[in-house]
Amino acid sequence: MLDYAALRAVAMVVQTGSFEKAAIVLHVTPSAISQRVKQLEERLGAVLILRGNPCTPTEKGEWVCRHMEHVGMLETELFGQLPSLLAPEQPGQKVTLHIATNADSLGTWFLEAASGFAKTSGYLLNIAVDDQDHTAEWLQRGRVLAAVTSLEKPVQGCRVTPLGSLRYHATASPEFMERYFAGGVTTARLAQAPSITFNQKDRLQQQWISQVFGVPVVHPTHWLPSTQSFVDAALLGMGWGMNPHLLVKDHLATGRLVEVMPDTPLDIPLYWQVNRLAADGLKELTRAVVDVARGELVQ
Repeated sequence: MLDYAALRAVAMVVQTGSFEKAAIVLHVTPSAISQRVKQLEERLGAVLILRGNPCTPTEKGEWVCRHMEHVGMLETELFGQLPSLLAPEQPGQKVTLHIATNADSLGTWFLEAASGFAKTSGYLLNIAVDDQDHTAEWLQRGRVLAAVTSLEKPVQGCRVTPLGSLRYHATASPEFMERYFAGGVTTARLAQAPSITFNQKDRLQQQWISQVFGVPVVHPTHWLPSTQSFVDAALLGMGWGMNPHLLVKDHLATGRLVEVMPDTPLDIPLYWQVNRLAADGLKELTRAVVDVARGELVQ
């Protein structure tokens, strides 16, 4: 038999970040939480929580947390049909669903879908952010139940729904273009003009260069891990960067930003992958994500 009191203690420590906060939520003492976690770890012969500030899960701890998410979803459905199972003085705890998306989707269209779902479902959301080429890894490792990803092939145990493509433009300020590309855009000039890169996982600049020029170019770059700051930095002439059409279309229309090379968009296909075991419980979230994506992304 599974010790659900111990499993719930592990999940709550991870969710709140501490044994003390978990104890408050579960209406027990911190020592009781510590004892439950310790006994479960000893039974499994594995560490589930890395003690620290905040406490974080190990890989096995993450699997415990995702299991408790499934349990919470099932309980929410059950209590919706049989509310008398809940004691009046003990309202059901809200379930937190863990999902992942890329920063540019979160900064453009995804939040509309997530907020629409959250307002009607009663669930809480924990949204992790990673590069679209890497969010599938969160699914593979059991850290999330669903993710926006660039991976078309289904992650093992997941269902895939195409969403459309997030369109990017290589953009810069007119002043930047005059300073670095007055004689035209060439690979030699690109090798001298500073770009803006989100982080080490960001390959959009190189993908665009290869698409337009057919060869990779090593170029200097600023590092700026913020979707909106990417746009602001381009407006301020700090560098050129790949910005989502949804964020720069007005700036392109007014001339505050221009395309580094006209009519050379880069389209990144996106997919919604959902853990099969959670797919039925997340069908409203899937519907919200697909509806918003198909209205905002390039189809």
